Amino acid sequence: MTADERMAELRLVLPPPPAPGGSYLPARQAGPLLFLSGVVSTDEHGVLTGTVGADRSIEEGCYAARRCALTQLAVIRHTLGSLDRVEQIVSVNGYVNAVAGFPDSPKVINGASDLLIEVFGEAGRHARAALGVHALPRRAMVELQMIVAVR
Repeated sequence: MTADERMAELRLVLPPPPAPGGSYLPARQAGPLLFLSGVVSTDEHGVLTGTVGADRSIEEGCYAARRCALTQLAVIRHTLGSLDRVEQIVSVNGYVNAVAGFPDSPKVINGASDLLIEVFGEAGRHARAALGVHALPRRAMVELQMIVAVR
């Protein structure tokens, strides 16, 4: 089953890819690697804001991370024309707006990692960093950056 077919089977709808919020590209291909700029957590209502461990729960953070992964898939599809050009997800860096000392950033970023595995199977398994930070652009709850190997 192709990634695009799997997306349809999972009834996942991609948001429109975001416009850059500064002097950078949403994605840049270098040889067989596609480097994706960070995207913040959004849904149909706007930016998902808050601080995990204060006014937001781990579950809400997982949802925000999942939404970031969907946005990155939209950037990939827009850049490459199809998710089926993804050979594998190489690396994910996840940043969680969290209270000082928050120990569960990996649990939050699992929301993104799990989605990538749902869509791409074993090719969705990746190296990863999951960091708690004190602020993100637009007060976002999560930001996600990726590197993808492409065909």
